[in-house]
Amino acid sequence: MKPTLLILAAGMASRYGSMKQIDTFGPNGETIIDYSIYDAIKAGFGKVVFIIREEFAENFKAIFEPKLKGKIETDYVFQSFDLNPFGINQKIERAKPWGTAHAVLAAKDTIKEPFCVINADDFYGFDSYKKMYDFLSKEASDTLFSMIGYQIDKTLSEYGSVSRGVCMVDPNGNLSEINERTKVYFKNKGIVYEEHGQEVSLDPHTRVSMNLWGFTPKIFELSMTMFKDFALANASNPKSEFFITLVSDVLIKAKLASFKVIPTQNKWFGVTYKEDKPIVQRSIDQLIQEGAYPNNLWGIKHPITLS
Repeated sequence: MKPTLLILAAGMASRYGSMKQIDTFGPNGETIIDYSIYDAIKAGFGKVVFIIREEFAENFKAIFEPKLKGKIETDYVFQSFDLNPFGINQKIERAKPWGTAHAVLAAKDTIKEPFCVINADDFYGFDSYKKMYDFLSKEASDTLFSMIGYQIDKTLSEYGSVSRGVCMVDPNGNLSEINERTKVYFKNKGIVYEEHGQEVSLDPHTRVSMNLWGFTPKIFELSMTMFKDFALANASNPKSEFFITLVSDVLIKAKLASFKVIPTQNKWFGVTYKEDKPIVQRSIDQLIQEGAYPNNLWGIKHPITLS
């Protein structure tokens, strides 16, 4: 059974200022998602599942179904604020979804095979998908998951701070600890993150998670109770988020699962801020010139986009 690509596309992109998941970056209206799916198909993935807000479903289908029909199986699941499926009867007010690990749980009844999780607005590169496909096809088990590890100096924005899952890797190449650093940025030709009002330096070769993870469906069972506990503990904290990095760190420390860190030298690029968009467009143009992608990704003359 071929692995599945699970795309996290339910966030509202507060810093970017618009719905960047369906913003266009390629010369023929291609989104970053288009390039991710193209690479995943090339690597061997058999299905793509979109995690979205239910109110965006028709827009997503109108954009992606004409491009993907006959190329890869598609499905859609919805991240919502309903906590009843987790055995929580009280209503907890939220302005934004509960975070990436909660989003993954939205797919628990849909995905039955090993799968890869990605962000909709991150450009990872073919090397990462090929390495993840090989892992999911040959190595993944209910006690061995994985993540693609990027060098932190190849993942930052020039236009402000970003969040990164900063990793510690043991001698066997497995993740020993991961910490979500929510304010990481360049400073004086170095890299720092903020913690308790202090700036802490980071080695530019530090491996970080860019939310490209490999799992089996066992992750749903492992994280269900964890989310219930998290939601109840953070009922009065509307900005709290149930990150995949949090789940991973708990599983590692409890010795319930190991995470293989698969290194890549690819340069990540994405659109945290509006000012990042021209950089992404130039990077894609360069890759097209180098022959990594065709000029018209799907061969569609007039792809559907949102105004």
